[in-house]
Amino acid sequence: MATDTETDVFEEHRPVLMGVAYRMLGRVTDAEDVVQEAWLRWSAADRSEVREPRAYLVRVATRLAIDRLRQVKARGETYVGPWLPEPYVTDFGDTVPDTAEQAVLADSVSLAVLVVMESLSPLERAVFVLREAFGYPYADIAAMLDRGEPAVRQLAGRARRHVEERRPRYEVDPARRRDLTERFLAAAGGGDLEGLMSLLAPDVRLVGDSGGKTKAPLRVLESADHVGRFLVGIAERGVADITWRFLEVNGGPAVLVLSGGKPDSVFQLDILDGRIQSVYIIRNPDKLRALPAA
Repeated sequence: MATDTETDVFEEHRPVLMGVAYRMLGRVTDAEDVVQEAWLRWSAADRSEVREPRAYLVRVATRLAIDRLRQVKARGETYVGPWLPEPYVTDFGDTVPDTAEQAVLADSVSLAVLVVMESLSPLERAVFVLREAFGYPYADIAAMLDRGEPAVRQLAGRARRHVEERRPRYEVDPARRRDLTERFLAAAGGGDLEGLMSLLAPDVRLVGDSGGKTKAPLRVLESADHVGRFLVGIAERGVADITWRFLEVNGGPAVLVLSGGKPDSVFQLDILDGRIQSVYIIRNPDKLRALPAA
């Protein structure tokens, strides 16, 4: 049985464990399961042999996440329509005082980057997360994964090239993103196609994730005309008893839409040069359960 002191040590490191597990898996529920399993292993461990609790716990969580990711890939699960990560409520402004570090963490947990990371192997994803998001030295990552340092460096380089080649460019400044999001909401909610077109980049993409369980496009919509007309169509049909509010999701401002007081969807935008480059809409009810309704 764990003592209060041992519990306190684990709770001190819980945020970083959740951060690693979520970036590895893109699913809040799975990440929470990994953290819970890490706690069970920590509480049963011989802590007299643990010199660095944080390193030990991150190693355990990373390996558990790799195993879970391999299981998912081995099952070859199919998903109806485009896939987006489960929204993860963040608040880096309160927990990370350094603005440069905030930007790194926000980028590493962004929807755009997590989508690209889905195509990495489990080991590549682990190395990328530990190195790029948390800044671990290659030697430490090698020890965590029981790999040689040259092999880890090779994995890191391959993963970094893959992500950089495929990730869309966007601005991370939260004030600019929020301002454009407010203007987007006003135009979309009012069915103002002309206003929307002035905000959308010509090659804007709209990615809707419903998992086949509710209404959302089953393919990615491309071009300002297609995206604008789709959003105006939503406004014209309307949603019953709708309210919305801002919250920070995946390192940036997002809009939680409530219908009848229950989460209906999450909107988030990627912007560049004052125009909306991507619109993400998450409507799969399984991915909205962890979001605060009030």
